[in-house]
Amino acid sequence: MKHRIVVLGAGYAGAFAAGNLARRLSPADIEITVVNAVPDFVERMRLHQLAIGQDLASRRLADVFAGTGVRLCLALVTSVDPWRKTVAVTGEDGDGELTYDTLLYALGSSVAHHGVPGVAEYAFDVTGRSSALRLRERLAALGEGGTVLIVGEGLTGIETATEFAESRPDLSVALAARGELGAWLSPKARRHLRHAFDRLGITVHEHTGIETVEPTRAIAADGTSIPADVTVWSAGFAVHPLAAASGLEIAETGQIVVDRTMRSVSHPDVYAAGDCAYAIGDNGRPLPMSCASAGFTNMQATAAIISRLTGSEVPTTGLKYHGNHISLGRRDAIFQMVDRDVRSKSWYLGGRTAARLKSGVLKGAGWGIAHPTFGMPKRKRRLATAPDRAGAGATA
Repeated sequence: MKHRIVVLGAGYAGAFAAGNLARRLSPADIEITVVNAVPDFVERMRLHQLAIGQDLASRRLADVFAGTGVRLCLALVTSVDPWRKTVAVTGEDGDGELTYDTLLYALGSSVAHHGVPGVAEYAFDVTGRSSALRLRERLAALGEGGTVLIVGEGLTGIETATEFAESRPDLSVALAARGELGAWLSPKARRHLRHAFDRLGITVHEHTGIETVEPTRAIAADGTSIPADVTVWSAGFAVHPLAAASGLEIAETGQIVVDRTMRSVSHPDVYAAGDCAYAIGDNGRPLPMSCASAGFTNMQATAAIISRLTGSEVPTTGLKYHGNHISLGRRDAIFQMVDRDVRSKSWYLGGRTAARLKSGVLKGAGWGIAHPTFGMPKRKRRLATAPDRAGAGATA
């Protein structure tokens, strides 16, 4: 019987991991199944572009994994049983159950409402394709002078506000920040950010926590009413409660607690990568939810899985967060380097050069997803033990 590897989620972490496993392990010993709720790969880092009306290239997962030996299961994961080593799914073909020997949990994250009244009912977000398309339809219906409020001063909020203002100068775009806009950036980068907001005509409400969202406005903690035909909520991310319900050990954030090799500390046949992994970086701090972290964690997880299955020493890949790359529309951006303690360094790159670099990063990530087994070796690694026992390899 072949060793069954099941990958939950085909986002940046899951899709890359599945391709890497297929590229390096012999199909004579393993079978890989990827479970994803939608048929297309979602470029989450570009969903704010989709929402404002730009067209993005579609990558069907069936085409991505064609010829790789990876089986695609289009279904929604409803539960995970790490004791029975099963995953319950539901899809167009009805309910079913998958059995695994090794599980890679990479289901990502979604928008965090933080219990704020009205967010679920009236706010929009750009954390999923369906929600971005819903926002796209609403924005397209807004006429000249329509008001859009972005809530959240993080990377998603900044990129969304600047993209909307650049693409739709007929709209009145504002951003509500709990603190100071770009406070975490170096002084020069912060000035660059403020100049970009001024150039694009974006109104900034600093030190403004939104406590209620209504159909045509948002109410701040001090009672201030901010008009908004459309409110876009980008005030953080949250993971699905599925991991907690499964009995896996989780952190307060709901993320799966993993060791240095991305292996669950409570269930050694389960690995986690991306936003759903509570992983400690090289600086001793939890990695932030980001595409960069998805890359680090999926590389470490796949390296650990491959090494344990083939009986070799488990390597450690770098878990160092290097910086933030922030798009400010299509022709401007900021690349801010950070030190070991994630504090901004004095040096930053801005302007068109930074925008071209960000565009290259996005294109590179998309190309990598579209070619998951590029560079496939002629000789693949065989499992070191009988396939049905390979999941019980040595621990790190």
